[in-house]
Amino acid sequence: MRWILALPLILVLVDAALAESCSKSREYILEGLAGDLSAPVSGYQDLFKICVETLGMANVKDAYVLKDGGIAIFPRQNTVAATAETLAQFCQQFPAGVAKFLTPREQRKANSVGVVVLMSSRDVASCKEIRGNS
Repeated sequence: MRWILALPLILVLVDAALAESCSKSREYILEGLAGDLSAPVSGYQDLFKICVETLGMANVKDAYVLKDGGIAIFPRQNTVAATAETLAQFCQQFPAGVAKFLTPREQRKANSVGVVVLMSSRDVASCKEIRGNS
């Protein structure tokens, strides 16, 4: 019976833990640790919301806000099918978004929030381009 009462608290704590990477990356950017902002503060607040929602997707192990306006995604499964499904879901929810799926090599290099935040999402197609709305 006690575990039933504790379940809501556990779910809140899990949600907070999952959003940690989104929070850390947003704060890293807004505190100026990544250099001058390339977008208004409100843009990074919007990216934070997208990042948190991205964490709830099936094949997403972790996600970060990127300084250049994308979302870095650490996939649970690094397969074409799993990535394609997650990208389709991401673009459905965020038609103007940009998702950068980190390769295993990039994941090994991503040893700090700062390294991830400064990764470029310019080399990946935006959802507008994928959907044919460029």
